[in-house]
Amino acid sequence: MPEPGDIIGYRKSGRPIHLAAGGAVADVTAWIPEEFSSEVIARVQQMSVIERLARAWPMANTLRHVPRSAGMDVSAIAAGGTYAEDVSLNDEIILVARKIGEGLRLNDEDLKDSSLVDILNTKKLDWATSYAKFLDQACLGVSGAESMPTIPFTSVYKTVRTTDATLSYTADDNYVASASGAAVTYDNLSDVLGRVEVGDYWDPTDAVVIAHPSFKAKLRGIKDDQNMPVFVGGQGGDRGTPDTLFGYEIAWSLGARVHATATANPTGSPLLICGNRNFLYRGDRSGPESALAGPDSGPAFLTDQALMKMRSRRAFKVAHVKAFSVLEDVV
Repeated sequence: MPEPGDIIGYRKSGRPIHLAAGGAVADVTAWIPEEFSSEVIARVQQMSVIERLARAWPMANTLRHVPRSAGMDVSAIAAGGTYAEDVSLNDEIILVARKIGEGLRLNDEDLKDSSLVDILNTKKLDWATSYAKFLDQACLGVSGAESMPTIPFTSVYKTVRTTDATLSYTADDNYVASASGAAVTYDNLSDVLGRVEVGDYWDPTDAVVIAHPSFKAKLRGIKDDQNMPVFVGGQGGDRGTPDTLFGYEIAWSLGARVHATATANPTGSPLLICGNRNFLYRGDRSGPESALAGPDSGPAFLTDQALMKMRSRRAFKVAHVKAFSVLEDVV
């Protein structure tokens, strides 16, 4: 007879199950969320500029309030004169975490017979690619107003094209569009950068240009008055120098494209966004992570089907509209 402490079986993870005093230990392995591997996290960060570049704010629950200073004025004072008092209106940014995920159902027979293919990790990497494009598009290029579940965030594109009286911003002040169906020009690029380079929220050390990869072909042939290319390709991949536009780093994103709702496959006009990365606020509530319900427990018990879900809870906000400008390559 087995004694307390003896191994009486093994979990799916390979860990032994020991006999406890009074009976066998209940196997609750299927209830424990399964974290994504570092390979998946690397794929997300490689594909998503929001995950890689946006300023991260940890979130302990669904909401996080982030104070926003309106700055402070300054004026000259005559000897014995009275100081003017600043009346700038300070407020806050509210980050709201939204859940992004997908489920997958697999036959137990397929999982057991796929000795040469790691189905679960392959599907995790597939989801990571789609998630990265979805998150970027939701944060950068959605043209509609925030409305769950189809539009989780107010995008940079929507923010720049909307009046904000509190910030003394008029819709499209920082928006540039190419002529419909025409090539992007030097003037388009100079214009879109010029709209933020003269503002209080521009900092060359934190400046970034986010563009759809289709801009690569459009930029290669554009030169300045000195016949020098405005676009310079980087050297050495991720470990070398980055691609630059007018000397500013370019981050490429397949999500930098206009679409009415959030999607991993946007179909609208490509975007080139200039701004200060510190004013892209990303809230991190949880994930990316996965959870697995095996075929021998729970709702899958009578079907021999494993259920896996991938998920992440993220928030996003443009901290100040005047920190960004947008060039739309109208198609």
